[in-house]
Amino acid sequence: MKETTINVGVIGCGYWGPNLIRNFWGLPESKVKMVCDVDKERLNHMRKLYHVNTSRDFEEIIEDRDIHAVAIATPVFSHYGLAKKSLLAGKHTFIEKPMCTTVEQGKELIDLAEKNNLVLMTGHTFIYSAPVRKIKEIVDSGEIGELIYINSQRLNLGLFQKDINVAWDLAPHDISIILYIMGKSPASVNCQGKSHINKKIEDVTNMSLNFPNGGFATILSSWLDPNKIRRMTFVGSKKMILYDDNKPIEKIRIYDKRVEAPDYYDTFGEFSYSYHYGDMHSPYIKQEEPIKVECQHFIDCIKTGEKPESSGIEGLQVVQILEAASKSLKHNGIQISIDNFSDLETIIFQKQYAEFD
Repeated sequence: MKETTINVGVIGCGYWGPNLIRNFWGLPESKVKMVCDVDKERLNHMRKLYHVNTSRDFEEIIEDRDIHAVAIATPVFSHYGLAKKSLLAGKHTFIEKPMCTTVEQGKELIDLAEKNNLVLMTGHTFIYSAPVRKIKEIVDSGEIGELIYINSQRLNLGLFQKDINVAWDLAPHDISIILYIMGKSPASVNCQGKSHINKKIEDVTNMSLNFPNGGFATILSSWLDPNKIRRMTFVGSKKMILYDDNKPIEKIRIYDKRVEAPDYYDTFGEFSYSYHYGDMHSPYIKQEEPIKVECQHFIDCIKTGEKPESSGIEGLQVVQILEAASKSLKHNGIQISIDNFSDLETIIFQKQYAEFD
């Protein structure tokens, strides 16, 4: 893209939108040209802070030819419709997580972006965080041995959503991190949950992801916990990693702990587990606001044409898992097999090539 400055329109300035506005506004290569929301007070506040144009009609952003990119931070049910209009208008599109509400919607958005040579990016903020990138580096180095399983807890009191359950609200963060670390999609999903406050919407869920190579991950999500917990454990055959995002420092701790079983024994009396207890250390991590890195990455991809690290493909993978989890919830937690989208980009390329054949 030839433009030196990317003009961005942001739709939604409620809970998360202001963070996008602040970061796009602060980047030297982008300019927030317009902000849209239905709330007049929120728009007035944004206008005072950043001196940006505002509108209560998102069509003004869609129809503005000087706006090159659109960032969508609205309720989940509206993501697909807004993103589709943005892509059809020829605008690069950033969508907060989850990207949409169904796999079919996600496929359509990816196809639109590919056909129009546009960047489609999903707001998986945590894969742009320094601690998660450090964990990826440690796991890939083989320091902790074979990654056996991952346990994730994302708990707090509220905020209760009206259109999605707690899995769709909180679990996308954990799923995106797990997929980023594992580098592959799960083969099946199990999910159980309960509705306590709103009988139609689960406020506590427990999800299990089963990977083809035997890998395993569990995700506990809750709006009904007295404490805000953001914790993940990565258990390897040699060492273990504890990631606590609530910690101001030492967010990552590496434990030299493991359990070993004897390779050979003649009798049950000779059998015994060997427990190894070593040191713990916390690697130095240079902190940088993940959303700033994420917004810069979106602008860079627009300029270079490169695929984002959290592209529509990664967004679709998360939606696919959530959709399978919803089916499992409705059937008392049974195991639901899911398709592997690892070859999705190839499928899209073949489809486009066939149109010119």
